[in-house]
Amino acid sequence: MRVRFRGIEVREGVLIEGPAGWGEFCPFLEYDDHVAGAWLAAALEACTTGWPRPVRKRIPVNCIVPAVDAERAHEIAASSGCSTAKVKVADHPGSLGEDGDRLAAVRDALGPGGFVRCDANGAWEVEEAVNAIGRLDRAAGGLQYVEQPCRTIDELAAVRKRIAVPIAADESIRQAEDPVRVAVAEAADIAVLKCAPLGGVRRALQVAEAAGLPCVVSSALQTSVGLAAELALAGALPELDYACGLGTIDLLAGDVVETPSVPINGSLPVPTRAPVPDEALLERFAADDDRARWWHERLERVGAAVA
Repeated sequence: MRVRFRGIEVREGVLIEGPAGWGEFCPFLEYDDHVAGAWLAAALEACTTGWPRPVRKRIPVNCIVPAVDAERAHEIAASSGCSTAKVKVADHPGSLGEDGDRLAAVRDALGPGGFVRCDANGAWEVEEAVNAIGRLDRAAGGLQYVEQPCRTIDELAAVRKRIAVPIAADESIRQAEDPVRVAVAEAADIAVLKCAPLGGVRRALQVAEAAGLPCVVSSALQTSVGLAAELALAGALPELDYACGLGTIDLLAGDVVETPSVPINGSLPVPTRAPVPDEALLERFAADDDRARWWHERLERVGAAVA
């Protein structure tokens, strides 16, 4: 990673080739085999059966602003070519002042016509969230929405009743046994979908239909191979009212394809299949023998568990 994001500095995974092309299996290291099974299903869908036909050709994306200082946040937003920015907040205890400065800098970079959203990754309790969101909304000159301010669905619902800023649910959808419960509990205004942890494009489309909420598709910090599946999901959704969180390749210090999926003028094309990895880049970023063995064992174990 270029900067620490989601608490990690190195992104790992396995690329799988099949009759339909390539897929990426990259569940985070702390995920157990049961959770990782959905990630394997998404990878196998990509490389064996492919994806549904898209209904649009390009996907508007937001730029990603990690927990950096205000000056760097301004640079990222101003140079991104995007009219929407997703800003990381609540990266550590006591970060509210820094978060506000970061959001204000991004607003300045995008101007009054831009859209600013923030993501707390479930860091706040209910009262803390209500207070923080009000302050950050003012700093940002208006937030488009705040993503996953609290950890549980009940907490999201409690916060949503007390604030005017829309709530987007991410972890509460992809980590729930019943992803539709967020909508039933009136805990969110927007559903954030990631096809990798939901089990593939088709499964994610089913979740979107059942939830009945406007959707935003976001990446799971994949290479361009895995990101192609997320773009396929965004391309296949019947409606797409918001920019998606798919401009994440720049968070990585490298990629496995010759032409990475970097947004141009704030959008990315919808692929029909994943790009083919470059042999030289695969060799450059290959894991050492011990780490490769660990991943192969994990892949075999998860495959056996979901067979």
